Amino acid sequence: MKVFLATDHAGFEFKEKIKAFLRQKGYEVEDCGAFELNHSDDYPDFIAPAAKKVAQDPESFGIVLGKSGAGECIVANKIKGVRAFLGVSEQNVKLAREHNDANVLSLGSELVDEQTAKRLIELFLNTPFSNEERHKRRIEKITALEA
Repeated sequence: MKVFLATDHAGFEFKEKIKAFLRQKGYEVEDCGAFELNHSDDYPDFIAPAAKKVAQDPESFGIVLGKSGAGECIVANKIKGVRAFLGVSEQNVKLAREHNDANVLSLGSELVDEQTAKRLIELFLNTPFSNEERHKRRIEKITALEA
């Protein structure tokens, strides 16, 4: 399974820890930046390319990081084919995967600590979409809005 990572300066150290964790777990990881700590960088420059890669590879996932994770989630959702959400609890991660077939998890370094982030990431990557008809129908309606 391939996982695309992206962040700006606010999540840079967080991303480096998450990248090491994912690789240790055996995931194929592509880091889309930031590649160095630069306090004047802008998260859209890194989040959009990562989200585009997720959209082009339906079997992949994305994890985007920032201080709150909100702006990163907004950027990711601008990309057709991406269903991003802000991960804050195990229940919201589980529901985002089961009901929305979410493919990008946004995490805020000010909202979740490293251990919680690791639990949420494992849940995100290992919870399957329910494939229930009502959820498929709703996702089709969301997809129609992207056109």
